[in-house]
Amino acid sequence: MKLQKCMRYNNPRVWHRLPAVTLRFLSPNQPRQQRRFASQSQPPRQYRPLETLENVDISHFRANYFAPERPILLPRRSFRAFPAFERWFQPSPTDPNVSQLNATYLGQHGADAFVPLELTQLPSDGTVEAGADGLTFRQFHAPLSLFLDWISTAETLETQSTRLYLAQCQLMDLPQVLRNDFPTPQLVAQAGKGDVYDTNVWIGYPPTYTPLHRDPNPNLFVQLAGQKIVRLLSPEDGQKIFGTVRRQLGMSGSREAAAIRGEEMMQGQERTLLEKAVWDDATAVPGLEGYEARLEAGDGMFIPRGWWHSIKGVGTGVTASVNWWFR
Repeated sequence: MKLQKCMRYNNPRVWHRLPAVTLRFLSPNQPRQQRRFASQSQPPRQYRPLETLENVDISHFRANYFAPERPILLPRRSFRAFPAFERWFQPSPTDPNVSQLNATYLGQHGADAFVPLELTQLPSDGTVEAGADGLTFRQFHAPLSLFLDWISTAETLETQSTRLYLAQCQLMDLPQVLRNDFPTPQLVAQAGKGDVYDTNVWIGYPPTYTPLHRDPNPNLFVQLAGQKIVRLLSPEDGQKIFGTVRRQLGMSGSREAAAIRGEEMMQGQERTLLEKAVWDDATAVPGLEGYEARLEAGDGMFIPRGWWHSIKGVGTGVTASVNWWFR
């Protein structure tokens, strides 16, 4: 889930008012004009369940997963001790199994912090130019208070036609009191070189989506609230899928091209083809195999350097994650 720092705007203190248009979201069953990657006679690719460790021994993890670069699910709910679990989230008053964002706490300690946001929308009146799939996508920086206001409103609606996603918010951009809610896990401090390259927080309402990409650093990914599904592919297989899509679009399919989560990957034809290539088994690139993992609050997984992955937030209530990149 590595998003390059070059995505930050030259003037991060400038943010834009959300457009006042009536919006709706695509139904997952809505037909799309897409080129199929394989004929119906080809067997679909199977994403096998990712292995789960029963317990964590740092030496065992380092020797069997970190050093050989093998993905693994850590013991279920083993990351529930972070202070952020109790301070950033609270049970929904209507369903104790659904999480809400504690906007009061975050507003008290970080309302003025400028954070990266992603706006996804679908215009219904035809006045806004959109991509091939009808979605428009924007990245911008704004005060955290804007996101808190939106998410408080979204909690009262059955459907959210405009979606904001707090995506790859660097922990260092938040006030110290909020940073203290995410102490570095022992796995990160002891398995690698002992320091952290970067730590990022992700918060939104499902469905959230991160396109297929790979990270240049090993990654500990922890689910804080809600649920996410992760699909992983080896460096070789992921490159085949990514290169296939990019070449269809007449663009570079090099490894470097997938290191940036740019607007072209989040809307239009590239989003459509990438998402279908990874998530639609009926039209998958033949001969490739990958892994799938469903994470709930407190679950963590290790994503090795160079392993390709795409992530979807699912279910109800807020979905939130934090990840540490090993140095």
